[in-house]
Amino acid sequence: MKRMYSFIAIILIFLGFAYFQENKQTTEKNKIPQIGVLTLMHHPALDKIYQGFLDELKAEGYQPGRNIKIDYQNANGDQSNLRTMAAKLVDQHNDLLVGITTPAAQALANDTKTTPIILGGITDPQGAGLVKSNQRPAGNITGVSDGAPIKQQLKLIKEFMPHLKTLGVIYTSSDSSAVSEYKKVVAECKKMHINLKSYSIANSNDLNQVSVQMFNQVDAVIIPTDNTIAGAMDTLVKNGNAAGKPIFPAASTMVKDGGVATYSVNQYDLGKQTAKMTVAVLKGKQKTATTPIAHVTKGEPVLNIKEAKKLGLKVPTKFMQECKQKGEIYR
Repeated sequence: MKRMYSFIAIILIFLGFAYFQENKQTTEKNKIPQIGVLTLMHHPALDKIYQGFLDELKAEGYQPGRNIKIDYQNANGDQSNLRTMAAKLVDQHNDLLVGITTPAAQALANDTKTTPIILGGITDPQGAGLVKSNQRPAGNITGVSDGAPIKQQLKLIKEFMPHLKTLGVIYTSSDSSAVSEYKKVVAECKKMHINLKSYSIANSNDLNQVSVQMFNQVDAVIIPTDNTIAGAMDTLVKNGNAAGKPIFPAASTMVKDGGVATYSVNQYDLGKQTAKMTVAVLKGKQKTATTPIAHVTKGEPVLNIKEAKKLGLKVPTKFMQECKQKGEIYR
């Protein structure tokens, strides 16, 4: 009899375990993935990244509100908001986090070493201390870089301004990604024998005063990838137009906002690429530690023909043809 009771007990334990496992698998199968997205601020380039991200998620079969939950947080340019929002997204136990802009990604990285983080448009992940190396991140972070094709952009400036004597560059010294891009501009200008004068701002409050001084001392200005300046483009354009000096920015949206021309990384495509990597990590097809940072290397031609005419610039024929065939023209 004692053996029979023991046998029954073992059967009950086995059945209970099997029920628990089945129930657990069903729960996991039915669980809707949760993604937390953190961005520094609204501006057209960043909004394009997020829209590309949402559209590609849908193309991959994820419909926000139906089979995936997305908590989108925007810090409106406030660093203290970033810290609060990052902590909230981590505390909510999201399955995956997405950081758009370097400060947003750094805020998330400071709060978790385990939840996967996908970078959406971070210029220099390694330089920002987010990954051990861009080729092998070795942690819970990987993603997509938006480094601009600077050499291509500088060649374009020389085509627009063959008699250029001094080129100005302005960047935000408190943004590691902007500093990284600025250093690339310096290196390329040295190779191309372009006389460069550098100017920096700590935040957007400095932009008006510094840019007035800059436009009085240079023939044209190049803007590296820089979210702070992109968010205050109207100030820069106002001062550039007053001085009659053209601006050649990194992003297509900044050309639309008053820059003259560029070869730009497609921000929307960058968002789509971020979503593809997000889905691959969610499905377990890729691991953050071993997935290299992806780069968008090809720039697309973008022209603001109204601004070029306003400043009396002749648009290079070849560039105009490129814009008509495969680029953007703002009129």
